[in-house]
Amino acid sequence: MAGPGCDAGRVRVAVVGLGWAGRSIWLPRLREHPGYEVVALVDPDPAIRAELDTTAGPGGVFARPDELSRHDVDLAVVAVPNHLHCPVAVGLLEAGIPVFVEKPVCLSTAEADRLAVAERAGGAVLLAGSAACLRADLRALYTLAGQLGTIRHVDVSWVRAHGVPDAGGWFTRRDLAGGGALVDLGWHLLDAVVPLVGPGGFVDAVGTVSGDFVADAAWSAVWRHPGSVAARSGGDVEDTARAFLVSADGVSVTLRASWASHEPLDATVIRVEGSTGSAQLDCTFGFSPNRRPASSLSWTRAGTTTPVDVATEPVGTEYRRQLDELPVLLADPDRRGVAAAQARSTIAAIERIYDSAGRPAPVSGQPGARGRATVTGRLAATS
Repeated sequence: MAGPGCDAGRVRVAVVGLGWAGRSIWLPRLREHPGYEVVALVDPDPAIRAELDTTAGPGGVFARPDELSRHDVDLAVVAVPNHLHCPVAVGLLEAGIPVFVEKPVCLSTAEADRLAVAERAGGAVLLAGSAACLRADLRALYTLAGQLGTIRHVDVSWVRAHGVPDAGGWFTRRDLAGGGALVDLGWHLLDAVVPLVGPGGFVDAVGTVSGDFVADAAWSAVWRHPGSVAARSGGDVEDTARAFLVSADGVSVTLRASWASHEPLDATVIRVEGSTGSAQLDCTFGFSPNRRPASSLSWTRAGTTTPVDVATEPVGTEYRRQLDELPVLLADPDRRGVAAAQARSTIAAIERIYDSAGRPAPVSGQPGARGRATVTGRLAATS
């Protein structure tokens, strides 16, 4: 776990990648958490390095992750653009530095396998996982699901009103992002359903994808970069994905991930149907201010719906909770290989959905330009 240079047992952490996620989610929470000491910042952008040079901590600011040493860093938080998640994490793991990787952990099953090999080669551990699973309202749903008998079906969706990220930037380029809303939002949703359907993965998947909003700046997530909405030059990823999956245990799942829609608010809905009742959570994942004012949870049995009290937490509390857990996971010798296997299962499901749906064709900057949406196929139960 923490090395000999730690101050009072604090985890010495480097933040690798100082874009929106690195600077808005991870860096402030790490700095305020008593269990961590930020000792290094890494970003290739010289302007960002210059801006943060005076606040980087004792290790300083670096341009490349290979400048970090396992003797000085106990954990590297990787928050670089999607296409760099695997190569950056592999390099750090091979150097013996434990890594926490932002989702998506990888962009293919082949990358998941590379991460597993790097863990073994460097003797370090890969940590990952969606913070959404640590939300108090979702945990309450998991508890309630235990009273529903045999789980038969889960319906899960995360639908934004105006939420296409990074206007004209890497998020809408398949070569850099790996995909659109399915990779970005869908990863969280798939992680969230695992405790409900079991860890065995999915044996069937059918899906459609579309891109009606991705090329129009009017549908941007302006809350991520206030005042910086730019005209779009197009994109080759989907803004919406819809899928039907069947787990290895025979539980069906319907999934929708949408960066934009005609809805008034961003909303996440998870409905669980069991042999003796059903339960539904209405909330909003993520950081968008255009959200439901509070979460609501209910369960239905024999025609009667009963509301269930659920805690209201400040936005982003789940990330603090995730940081609370990381030192314990970092010290657990049995964690090696776990995150890579979980990531492989998640990206395998995403690959199956894309294989079924096809990818959206590149779209012009015209509002309403549609991506490809294709029909189905039964997919082999391979992983």
